[in-house]
Amino acid sequence: MTEQFWTKTQDGVAELVIESPPVNALDSIGWRKLSQTIDALNADQAVRVIVMRAEGRGFCAGVDIKELQRHPDRIVEVNAGNWETFRAIHRGLKPVIVAAHGYILGGGIGICGSADIILCSPDATFGVPEVDRGALGAGAHLQRLFPVQKVRQMYFSGEPIDAQEAYRLGAVERVVPRAELREAAMTLAAKIAAKSGLMIRLAKEALNGIEDGDLEHKYRWEQGFTAQAYMSQESQEARDAFVDKRDANFG
Repeated sequence: MTEQFWTKTQDGVAELVIESPPVNALDSIGWRKLSQTIDALNADQAVRVIVMRAEGRGFCAGVDIKELQRHPDRIVEVNAGNWETFRAIHRGLKPVIVAAHGYILGGGIGICGSADIILCSPDATFGVPEVDRGALGAGAHLQRLFPVQKVRQMYFSGEPIDAQEAYRLGAVERVVPRAELREAAMTLAAKIAAKSGLMIRLAKEALNGIEDGDLEHKYRWEQGFTAQAYMSQESQEARDAFVDKRDANFG
């Protein structure tokens, strides 16, 4: 099987790059391996900061809908891999900087919503098309990025927002030209990596502890509804329509 991401560590900064053409959607195995890789980076004493980015047309389109269409029973494994990946980013005690470009959808929102700092390029768009795909999820992580009413508008409509709007709402630290995005993220990572590793780990744990609510518990709640949705005919029709590239018919 082709690897769906790769890593490189230098001077205390681990670079984790998603590269899974054509749209950087990860399958059930990919999500599980991604969580294990992030856990390993968090455990690596040579790593002080993690930078996540992607190659290709966009950052991450989430889960592989076509895999789930062929194997709907894998929804449980996909859910587990998603949960473990987002937990590893959020609860791991190394700061995670995301440098995102293009589309940021579904699981891509989960990655960004679990991270500590987000930089993005002007072409970045943040969206949750889950309702139109017969699924749910990432609402908890979207709400960690944007105000609750904006989250509901995005979730119910399926409409994305662009980089400037994400910056205006405070989710994004900086909007950086695409050609400079990696360098900007690595420069910020190097600045953090130069500090006391102990103090940064304690700072992240302390900051996690004062957040409003338990992100992982909220996401687990959502996943129960995802499983329920997948048992419905409406969900099947939504997925069929997506794969067939047609409008769904719920009549």
